[in-house]
Amino acid sequence: MSSKLYCIASFKPKEGKMQALFETLQALEPQTQREDGCIQYLVTKHIAHPNAQGSSFPIVFNEIWESKEAFEMHCAKPYIVNFFQTHCIDEKGLVEDYNVCVYSDE
Repeated sequence: MSSKLYCIASFKPKEGKMQALFETLQALEPQTQREDGCIQYLVTKHIAHPNAQGSSFPIVFNEIWESKEAFEMHCAKPYIVNFFQTHCIDEKGLVEDYNVCVYSDE
């Protein structure tokens, strides 16, 4: 067991905004991957597969952080706060709905 924190951040884009949202989220990767404590920060798109037929929002960040503190520092970064304000909270944003969950292996 470890003190790592695992985050799954799922996003449902507004109608017709899938590619724009995916590209906006991709643009967050380089800066985040340079942050202290970031082990993995990768945005992915849902694909159809016969062995995985669950439902999900179509865009998901898969994140691994060295610690809860590293994750919290990431969440407080101005560019992350700005993304959520601009695209998740503001009416004109790209996101219709989102879900951010964190997990532990302890």
